[in-house]
Amino acid sequence: MNIGEVAPNFKLKDEVGKEFELYKNLEKNVLLVFYPKDDTPVCSSQLAEYNDHLNDFIISGITVIGINANTADSHRHFCSKLNLKFPLLSDEDKKVSKQYGALNLFGMNKRMLLLVGKDKRVKWTSSTFSFRFKKTWDILKEIKSLDS
Repeated sequence: MNIGEVAPNFKLKDEVGKEFELYKNLEKNVLLVFYPKDDTPVCSSQLAEYNDHLNDFIISGITVIGINANTADSHRHFCSKLNLKFPLLSDEDKKVSKQYGALNLFGMNKRMLLLVGKDKRVKWTSSTFSFRFKKTWDILKEIKSLDS
């Protein structure tokens, strides 16, 4: 997805079976956090980092949502283990990940961040190698620079 494009609406269920629909949750900007796999070292570090700094995202007017192809059961276990305070959406058929360009050549989720604005448009995006992730401070700094 390119900056300025309208982000496709989607409905996916989270770790407790609650349906999340993107367009019904745009009272704030939404940061979609596509990540490869639950319960792996880098993904655990990434989501724990975002969870530890969740208040910084909230103060910045951003809702954090994790997405990958793992099952709701896997997400539930992962959320519980890390005590995550934001939802993880299950995209088992990878339809949403594909729409957003968040799959790699092997059909697995990339480590990709995408900010959807209240106007339904992509405001910012970033992807990195699967063995690295962008820290909260760097994300917020880059997003804040969009307003200048």
